[in-house]
Amino acid sequence: MGEIQRPGALYQQVAAEIRSGIAAGEYKPGSPLPSETQLIERYKVSRPTVRKAIAALRAEGLIEVIHGKGSYVRAIPAPAVTIERTITRTGKTFQTGHHMWEQAEAPAVYRTTTTATTGPLLGLDEGEALFGVDRLLTDPKTGTRAMHRVLIPFATAADEAEQLAEAPDTEPEQIYAILTAAGHKLTWQETVSARMPLPDERSTLDIPDATPIVHTARVTLGNDDRPLILEELRASADRAQLAYRITADRPHQLRAV
Repeated sequence: MGEIQRPGALYQQVAAEIRSGIAAGEYKPGSPLPSETQLIERYKVSRPTVRKAIAALRAEGLIEVIHGKGSYVRAIPAPAVTIERTITRTGKTFQTGHHMWEQAEAPAVYRTTTTATTGPLLGLDEGEALFGVDRLLTDPKTGTRAMHRVLIPFATAADEAEQLAEAPDTEPEQIYAILTAAGHKLTWQETVSARMPLPDERSTLDIPDATPIVHTARVTLGNDDRPLILEELRASADRAQLAYRITADRPHQLRAV
């Protein structure tokens, strides 16, 4: 291949050529890219241009740079674990899909307030008082990590379940049972998004460079579809995938079965 003639910044042209080679199978997952010197000769560009192209592809997650060895086409493995998101119920006992996961450390309990993001999910204005509980979970079979957060409005603790004010770190399955005993017929509404991790999420979840996370936001709804609590689950998208049992009784909601 001779000197590239495509429009745009030179390093972007080089990155586009390498990207096309990866897509076409010229550079296979797990295989090394040509050396910097070989790329310079192939594309007739300078070393800084090649390095900027490699940096751009690394930021996209297409390649990884191994110190002392060079650049390799990143192999994207199948997710190590499937997290079942359907909630099941047997009698008065509820169960979630990650009930067998282990807690890597004691839950962190704190007081916080609703934000512009969490407030609307809970049907509250921004700045309303909440109990927060953060857990770091690990799958005992694969070592996959997940960050789980429960946000309990003071109003829920005061009006529906006073024991939650005394023990906000009650397990979610037990919270469902407490709310049911208080007279609520529970339903759940969940949204799923993908985004790049924040620095603390990246380190806590041990996420490789340029890897997004999956972020779920599950609202437990009581009578009259009143939001009672909010749960968030975050996991590395290259380690975990989500599975749901879909029913047709109420659109866009998951029910206990």
